[in-house]
Amino acid sequence: MPRSPETIDYIVYAPSSDVRDFSPFTGVKAVLNLWAGVEDVVANETLRVPLARMVDPGMTDGMVEWCVAHAMRHHLGIDRDICRRDAAWDPHVPPLARERPLTILGLGVLGRAAAGALSGLGFPVAGWSRTAKDVPGVTCLSGESGLVEALRRAELLILLLPLTPETAGLMNSERLALLPKGAILINPGRGPLIDDAALLAALARGQVAHATRDVFREA
Repeated sequence: MPRSPETIDYIVYAPSSDVRDFSPFTGVKAVLNLWAGVEDVVANETLRVPLARMVDPGMTDGMVEWCVAHAMRHHLGIDRDICRRDAAWDPHVPPLARERPLTILGLGVLGRAAAGALSGLGFPVAGWSRTAKDVPGVTCLSGESGLVEALRRAELLILLLPLTPETAGLMNSERLALLPKGAILINPGRGPLIDDAALLAALARGQVAHATRDVFREA
């Protein structure tokens, strides 16, 4: 038979659950969030247990591979060859990785790992975070002035930030305009980091040449 809420020790939680008020669970010790991201958890004021973060090395490795794959895809112009249908020989010689500045926004576990891998391939990597960080082989920037510098140099831009009230809509029209003309944007992070209308406008005028997104803002 169902147990009363105050006798429950642990909760496995998905933000789509019908249960939104956790105040009756007075004895709960921990809540396991099944979904990606923390925005739905931290926004629920009835979840009063300390927030713990689980780090999965396999997830980190997979994210690094995804970021490297799409960075190299755009860097080498692979789509240009895949999309040709006329079988014409049209050679295109991309710059070397060391000639293509790359910026990662977010220097948490995932951002640092991706930065290390891409730096190892020769890219000049800059990383931005809200607070100052020190990552070997990476030009670390922080704060608002650091964000401006990070974007201005980003021929390739990878977003690996969490979604918070401060990062929602971070890539708006003003910040997209800071990117070098024809920049590449890659977002394996949260969808609402990007102002969709601003990105479409930037793509239309060529400010952003290509965008690869793993996620989108919910309709």
